[in-house]
Amino acid sequence: MTLPKTGPLPDLILEPMIRAALAEDLGHNGDITTRCVIPAGLRYTARLNSREDGVVSGMQVAALAFRVFDPALKVAILKADGTPCAPGDTLMTIEGSAASILSAERVALNFAGRMAGIATLTAGFVAETRGTRTRITCTRKTTPGLRLFEKQAVLHGGGFNHRFGLSDAILIKDNHIAAAGGIRAVLEAAKANASHMIRVEIEVDTLAQLEEVLAVGGADVVLLDNMDTPTLAEAVAMVSGRLVTEASGNMTLPRIAEVAATGVDYISSGALTHSVKTLDLGLDF
Repeated sequence: MTLPKTGPLPDLILEPMIRAALAEDLGHNGDITTRCVIPAGLRYTARLNSREDGVVSGMQVAALAFRVFDPALKVAILKADGTPCAPGDTLMTIEGSAASILSAERVALNFAGRMAGIATLTAGFVAETRGTRTRITCTRKTTPGLRLFEKQAVLHGGGFNHRFGLSDAILIKDNHIAAAGGIRAVLEAAKANASHMIRVEIEVDTLAQLEEVLAVGGADVVLLDNMDTPTLAEAVAMVSGRLVTEASGNMTLPRIAEVAATGVDYISSGALTHSVKTLDLGLDF
């Protein structure tokens, strides 16, 4: 597996969300268990270990959670984000105050386990596209407040990111078309009002709608929504490279290979972030 297409994000961006998670866990009185039972000054080295096969993600975030709680902790990342892991692999060591390690443990594991689960699932989707031109991308179906982390995990799994929010690009969906008066009306409005720096994507459900999009012009990307595989293949042939094509809707893992074989440029799946299984990670003293 190759390393991810992106380096670490600035800690400045991640830190507010990590602080909020720590504050949520500490509540109004801190970690009373640790305060009661762990002797002051006790030092330990803990290991963050994988308990199953997967793809590592969230190491930067977990390390920052420990350092935000206690800057004196020494954190060493042994398995980089985007690399494979197996049961028993040590992904990170944390050395210093035992009380600090215990108090930050759950927040660090929550982030790392979820992100690694997303990276692992994404890698499975990507594996089904090998030998094709198709790329796997996520959607905006993310956990509120965690979009940045979850989209980073998709990159660690070898996938690509769709727009991060409503302000990134114009994506005209079926309800926009219905409310605005049809495909011609929405595309002409987009052409008249959008900045030259903004790309335009439009969703279609049928080949007849696709034909109208191609005739009107003004779109950069067409989202082929909930089409069966033969229809997708016909749609890709109709586009013939004039637009970027994205297949979406019912994009489950068993179907990815046959959809990629149609020649579509992107397959987007909300399941990468909304239906993921957390990778089993543990912190061992």
